[in-house]
Amino acid sequence: MVATLRKSLKTIEDYKSASPHYTELLDIMADILILRKQYRNSMKESIFSVDENLITKKIEGGLPLIDFIGKEYDLTRPKEYFNSLISIAEKRMPEIAQNVIDIIKSNQFDWEKMIHASFDRKGEETNAQGFPAVRETEDSIDLIDLFAEESLRPELESVAEKYKEIIAKSKWSEGYCPVCGKEPKIGEIRKDEDGKRYLFCHQCGCKWNFSRIKCPFCGNDEQHSLAYFEVEGDERYRVDVCNKCRRYIKTVEFPKSSEELDLDVEDIATLHLDMIAFDEGYS
Repeated sequence: MVATLRKSLKTIEDYKSASPHYTELLDIMADILILRKQYRNSMKESIFSVDENLITKKIEGGLPLIDFIGKEYDLTRPKEYFNSLISIAEKRMPEIAQNVIDIIKSNQFDWEKMIHASFDRKGEETNAQGFPAVRETEDSIDLIDLFAEESLRPELESVAEKYKEIIAKSKWSEGYCPVCGKEPKIGEIRKDEDGKRYLFCHQCGCKWNFSRIKCPFCGNDEQHSLAYFEVEGDERYRVDVCNKCRRYIKTVEFPKSSEELDLDVEDIATLHLDMIAFDEGYS
């Protein structure tokens, strides 16, 4: 079940009141959700196709349904969507938006190369962005990363929704997304489902069940090297950390399975947890 746009926008307004320092980013997320909905309404079918005869073999082999690295796709529509997302920054953060536009107009900026690199987990450390020489400000790069990821979201979300029942019934046990292969940034624990843990993919919106006592990034399941921390007064949120690979993932605890929050919004509303994790030496 996907959180409705109306409910997500209401949640954003609530968080803006509770955490006014996140207002600009939450306003940007609200605009993205509205634009994403418009895009989805105009879609007839996704540019990404899945060979349904290979789904079982792919899942059993730990391969995501969409082979972004090994297959060519027409990215015309996502590129147009990316350009339309830039207008959000121009409206909400005009000063930073100019830096974003300057980077995009740079001869060193290659949107398609950046998109492909973001799916290559082996190349993430060396050239994940595709434009290492044009990092003008961290805020600019953060927005470009956000918009680049979002540019494929409506197309990939359609695939994730189509095959979510198959994925839910499968034995997928990897820490990366079964649809597109991206790593999660946030997850959830459902207390009334015997504390089941689900990971969430910002790239396509897929959720999948994953072991609670296991690091999704390195597969470490030694309990003594896994830990978590909370912020006082914010006990619904926590940060799960692995002391082997020094990676972390944020987690939201849901008391009721009927409660459905937008984890895109939750990720923005918990940026303070990212800062704490970074300060503690996790990435």
